[in-house]
Amino acid sequence: AKHPDAKLGINGNRKLASLYDLFPAAVKNVKPIGQWNLARIIVNGKHVEHWLNGIKVLEYERGGKEFLLHKAESKFKDIERFGEYPKGHILLQDHGNQVFFRNIKIRTF
Repeated sequence: AKHPDAKLGINGNRKLASLYDLFPAAVKNVKPIGQWNLARIIVNGKHVEHWLNGIKVLEYERGGKEFLLHKAESKFKDIERFGEYPKGHILLQDHGNQVFFRNIKIRTF
């Protein structure tokens, strides 16, 4: 890939299921191009889990010590309370490739 994020490698924090620019996901179960991946993000208070195709690939505490350390080293370091708001918008991101999303659901419990 030609995008600068590709230089971070397969284990980088800007890859599938990661918390962009903060935490890399332990992704080993990606479906091939042409098949759908099933992603789920579960938030319980400040605890967050990222799931991909039925396997937990990342978990962290929003606003926790490790979260704040990673944030301080990221491009979000100057955004006050980045990632700590209990409510807000979602962002679906890509860098110029053809991408498809389906069955996006947001549930509150």
